[in-house]
Amino acid sequence: MSHVVKVLLLYTTHEKQTLKIMQRIKTQLGDKCDCDVIQLLPDSHIDLTKYQAVLLGSSIRYGFYSKVMKKFIDDNYQQLNSIRSGFFGVNVVARKPNKNTPETNLYTKKFLAKIAWKPTIKAVFAGALYYPQYNWFDRNMIRFIMWLGKGDTDVTKPVIEYTNWTNVDEFAAQFYQQVCAPSVLDGIKQ
Repeated sequence: MSHVVKVLLLYTTHEKQTLKIMQRIKTQLGDKCDCDVIQLLPDSHIDLTKYQAVLLGSSIRYGFYSKVMKKFIDDNYQQLNSIRSGFFGVNVVARKPNKNTPETNLYTKKFLAKIAWKPTIKAVFAGALYYPQYNWFDRNMIRFIMWLGKGDTDVTKPVIEYTNWTNVDEFAAQFYQQVCAPSVLDGIKQ
């Protein structure tokens, strides 16, 4: 009889879109996995030995993934490489069809090339814009960046969501099959 797999769903976020995606993945995993959804903060102490599988999710801001996530990966890459794991990035550039995979999304490609951790499965999802929530500087910088990229610049819209939820659901199914299905984990146990 197989057991329920203990999975860490660890994320960093700016406007909570990465959390929203992670919660959707947890919902898709349902009762097949025992998932802990945790926001990674600078003072977080995460015990990876409690988990059989890990999924990290992070968003970018001004072209860079979270420094907190990068430090966590740098500090834990050996342990991350020793267990089944996944990574997804979130950015609005991924709204474009030719920029929505880890191989075609420049931000994610560069990030994954800089780290020693090699996730089992990877994805990139388009995020969302929350113009009214941004401070003056961020609202105008992000609007300018979106203007350059021919994106939405209407700062009066409460939320402009680009996330393709079908893609998120498909990734959740792949994550389960490739990373945390008991048959996969049983094959790599002692």
